[in-house]
Amino acid sequence: MHFNLKGALGIAVPALLFSALAVGAAALPASATTWQDTSLSATAVQAATFGGGTLGARNGTGVITLSSTGGVTWSLHGTVPSGVTLVSATSIGYSGTTALTANIVADATDSAGNAEALVIPVATGTNSIHLGTGSVVTVSLSKLAAANTSGTVVFSATSSASSNTITFAQSNLPAGLVSGNPLTYVGGNAAPGTYSGVKVTATDSDGAVLNGTFSLTVQANTVTTNNGTVGDEVNKFGYGFDSYRQHDYAGAIIVGWNTSSSDPATHFLMNSGSHSGYVQFEYAPTGSGSGLCVSDPGGGWGSDPLRDGLILTNCNSGPFQQFLQQSDGTLVNLATGLIVNPAGKGGQLRGGSSAVGWGGSSYTWESGQ
Repeated sequence: MHFNLKGALGIAVPALLFSALAVGAAALPASATTWQDTSLSATAVQAATFGGGTLGARNGTGVITLSSTGGVTWSLHGTVPSGVTLVSATSIGYSGTTALTANIVADATDSAGNAEALVIPVATGTNSIHLGTGSVVTVSLSKLAAANTSGTVVFSATSSASSNTITFAQSNLPAGLVSGNPLTYVGGNAAPGTYSGVKVTATDSDGAVLNGTFSLTVQANTVTTNNGTVGDEVNKFGYGFDSYRQHDYAGAIIVGWNTSSSDPATHFLMNSGSHSGYVQFEYAPTGSGSGLCVSDPGGGWGSDPLRDGLILTNCNSGPFQQFLQQSDGTLVNLATGLIVNPAGKGGQLRGGSSAVGWGGSSYTWESGQ
């Protein structure tokens, strides 16, 4: 036995900007700028070389002696039979009286943290251990690589033990990104730029480890969130933006409804837009951005009940999510050029060529809603 333990709209939109223009001072209140990541890409991984040389195991006096032609630190990997331990820096011993056979794994780690594993067949006697039947096998990793896929970075490597699983972790990442495979921008808020010296570590199920470094490029948009204050865009009759029935998914319609601090459906963040002077409204039912933004898809979203009805779509820098608040309070969509109009309480907001005559198209931002 072997002892081992929401995509962009379905219409053409401009390419994501590397960084967004700052909104004009009159459009937003004093605020703190953060980032909304839009894509990641990596250079080729520069993989390290294992510095431990050739590994081996041989019988000693009641112990198994481990050897290497380079400097390493030995450790036993996973679950080993009771009584089997490292009795010295390079010796495996056994304390007990049970006769058993098993495969155990010893990992050799070099000074840079790279490791190879020895899978050793062993047999035990009374307070002794020796090599069992079968070959000692060295497990190593190679071909550590990164592939840029749909704005994420996917890592791969090869283990000499083809049935072993391999996991990946990154370190020295820019603040705002979380290790993973794929390494993704989704939910990330790292500042845009190119970061050198990012480290990736591949580890296989026998404890073999291979490290590598690469440069990571982050693309992101600026996001201004009014110092984190949730609010709503409300017209003079008290009806604000509302995600119908608190729906929290791309395609949910935006209706006019009474604003309330206790109603998550009326909670939004006003973000700086990707065009100077324009703003973006991000749904924030829990008080932080959901990644879904108010959009007039201009007929490009098949499930929208109205051609220019406002809905939630995955936040991006395209023009359909950009709104200009004019001096009379009306909101003009950048892509369509239409004004946001209400249709009474519970009616879906929609774009129109002119404002409604009864004054409901005049909106203001109300914090704390």
